[in-house]
Amino acid sequence: MKFITKLLLVASFLPLSVTAANAPTQQKVIREVVIKAEPAKVWAMVKDFGGIHKWHPAVESTKTETKADQDGVQLPHRLLTLKGGGTILEKQTINSDEEMKLEYKIVEGVLPVSGYRAVMTVKAGPATGESTVTWTGRFYNKANDVHPKLGEDNETAVKAVEGVYDAGLPNLKKVIEAQ
Repeated sequence: MKFITKLLLVASFLPLSVTAANAPTQQKVIREVVIKAEPAKVWAMVKDFGGIHKWHPAVESTKTETKADQDGVQLPHRLLTLKGGGTILEKQTINSDEEMKLEYKIVEGVLPVSGYRAVMTVKAGPATGESTVTWTGRFYNKANDVHPKLGEDNETAVKAVEGVYDAGLPNLKKVIEAQ
């Protein structure tokens, strides 16, 4: 009887492992920067959902509006117009002064990703008067497929997000420290 119970237990996990093997893997990019400014000052710039063009060098302009998402929930949305062309529409899901945490998702746009969710946090830095900004993105390749075509694959998606973060965070530091 124990053998049959064990066999049934093992068999019950087979469909889960087969499904997981046919699903794309979530990708993750994390970047941090230490800024010589108090967390409150840094947070004031990071939390400004409509102000990313003030510090991200790839963003030409930002247009914000509150509108219903696909679930009917009223949320702030921003339309980023990129230098060199293209747009990205994002919706803010969390903006917490208490946690100094901003979370948003891409609704649509030119970034070669799908299911993109990002979190930016501001915390006290390693020394007095410093802040650490962490930018974390979780996403799937643009095709959202295990076997995507070139240009819609994991490597392309990761490189694109790394490029966004690697351009943005150093410039955020530069802009804040120059104030």
